[in-house]
Amino acid sequence: MTGHDLECFIPAEEKGRRLDQFLSSVDKLTLSRSQIKKLIDDGLITVNDRPTEPSYKVKSDDRIKVIIPPPRALTVKPQNIRLDIVYEDNDIIVVNKPKGMVTHPAPGNYDGTLVNALLYHCDHLATLGAPLRPGIVHRLDKDTSGLIVAAKTDAAYASLAKQLKSRTMEKTYIALVHGVIKNDEGVIEARIGRHPVERKKMSVIESRGSRVTSQKSREAFTSYKVINRFSAKGGFASGEKDYTLIEVKIKTGRTHQIRVHMSHIGHPLVGDPTYGGKKGEFELKGQLLHAKKLGFVHPGTGKFVEFETKLPKEMKEVITIIESGGRE
Repeated sequence: MTGHDLECFIPAEEKGRRLDQFLSSVDKLTLSRSQIKKLIDDGLITVNDRPTEPSYKVKSDDRIKVIIPPPRALTVKPQNIRLDIVYEDNDIIVVNKPKGMVTHPAPGNYDGTLVNALLYHCDHLATLGAPLRPGIVHRLDKDTSGLIVAAKTDAAYASLAKQLKSRTMEKTYIALVHGVIKNDEGVIEARIGRHPVERKKMSVIESRGSRVTSQKSREAFTSYKVINRFSAKGGFASGEKDYTLIEVKIKTGRTHQIRVHMSHIGHPLVGDPTYGGKKGEFELKGQLLHAKKLGFVHPGTGKFVEFETKLPKEMKEVITIIESGGRE
């Protein structure tokens, strides 16, 4: 509910409850406690026509007024942000996205995104898709670096989106994971869905035969190949200083897919505490995952094209530290 006022009266059984707790349970509001706290801080929630605090203990005769402002009109502004352009023509642009850059605007990140930079650099982008994602067909996590293609025309967008849906677009990643992977290669087939408790995370939702658990999930396929193993103890003993550098290919593009799947088999990505890595290891801010290669049929020429980038400096530096037996 937005853009209106609402008055709440206190049922007897709610007497003595914190104001923010009480309001977060009011069905008509559908607001979280953090959203309610912000409204209180902004003076938009009053008790008996007076400003208050989130910790205020409500009384049965209190009259609570909540003013919910109308939603902000969201627009994406061009910003002069440097881009590492790998390829560009009238149909598409391929960019090597740096770690730390968000792909497109979203709550909490409306500036400094790849889309903001593309709007400044390009004369035009495809209009198909979501309004805040012009030209964006696929995305990379904020802390995942590497290749991403954007469409400049609606025809190019439609072509790339079709390839993505039919799983013919080829995406190859390089990742550094914890532990020594014994097999030289492998395939992970495990459905992914929203974590049942931690809603900002994804998780593997197991299938049971042909029947899937009631938790909503989507099929996901990840294949990996070992590039190099680093073991402080020798052999395949999985110790604290053991790591494996792998090449990863994905058929599907689920949210956090590689991070979730590698954690699921006991090899979380280095720098990814969200899915089992160590917080602050090697002074990293985010996982060591790089989209190294991208291949697809060019929307304009109809020919298969492939682009490749070098490993980012940060990943090479961590590998050098591990190879030299250095400490975190």
